[in-house]
Amino acid sequence: IMRIQSMTKVISATAALRLVESGFLGLDQSVEEWLPELADRRVLSSPDAALDDTVPARRAITLRDLLTNASGYGMAIGDSPLQKAMADNGTEAGPEPVTLGAEEWITRLAELPLAFQPGEGWRYHHSFSLLGILIARLTGRPLNDHLATDLFSPLGMADTALWVPQEKLDRLPAAYRFGDDGFVEVEPAGGGFYAVPPPFDVSHGELVSTAGDYHRFTRMLADGGRVGDDRVISAEHLQLMISDQVPAACKTPDSFFPGFWEGMGWGFGVGMKTAGPQRGRYGWSGGQGTDFFVDRDGTIGILLTQVEMGERIWPLVEEFQALGETSI
Repeated sequence: IMRIQSMTKVISATAALRLVESGFLGLDQSVEEWLPELADRRVLSSPDAALDDTVPARRAITLRDLLTNASGYGMAIGDSPLQKAMADNGTEAGPEPVTLGAEEWITRLAELPLAFQPGEGWRYHHSFSLLGILIARLTGRPLNDHLATDLFSPLGMADTALWVPQEKLDRLPAAYRFGDDGFVEVEPAGGGFYAVPPPFDVSHGELVSTAGDYHRFTRMLADGGRVGDDRVISAEHLQLMISDQVPAACKTPDSFFPGFWEGMGWGFGVGMKTAGPQRGRYGWSGGQGTDFFVDRDGTIGILLTQVEMGERIWPLVEEFQALGETSI
């Protein structure tokens, strides 16, 4: 049972789309009814402006904004007043598990201005933490419970959850990062943050899963959003999920890591190759050395290590991504 971190995002997106299809809310509907902390946003005049150099948001944040990382919240890659403020108030994203409960986290995040007008930029990660809180509030039950009954149980994903229960702790391996002298253990086997229920609400957190569980989920995507005769998400929503939803003007060098947007797009919870021999491939990675892809021909790849992403693990990810290449 592995910590999959940002491979959670496509699962959250699927859960949200199922709520759209059930009539709970619309893709372009404001989320303020359920996330009132996000009402009356202020927006920085530029991403690196002083925190008090703001203008009013021109519109509310929508579900589509969360799914496409276009809410205005997200990781600040370079030094800026906003990046420092996020680090200071505990809302900066990083390799460590969340340290604040969902209510305190969203309260602190809402103290900060948006980096850009909703829908007019791209910043990674925080929109999906907000999405988890939105799903929990919209359904009126803990996120772990909703995902278990709405997705995991029907798909047979018995070991996927926001934490590992006591009776399964013998299946949770240690987590590592590379240090100067090799591996450094950051979470022990059978222990750490994901061992047994956490001390606070983790609706903004990330999942643990297994190769078998995640294959069941990705097989559903590869099979057009269906499991046998049962439809999990509509063909229309699946197509939006795996198609590039980011306008060229939003693919700026400062929005993510250098070179990220070369031949890449972002849909709902997944990135996709938009050029080259793997055009049409979609998938995403997790900070604890995990990755997956789905190719146009239905080939699925799943990589699960428990070694923090970095320059020592990237060559392995690149070798993995070279698998299953298809010609145009």
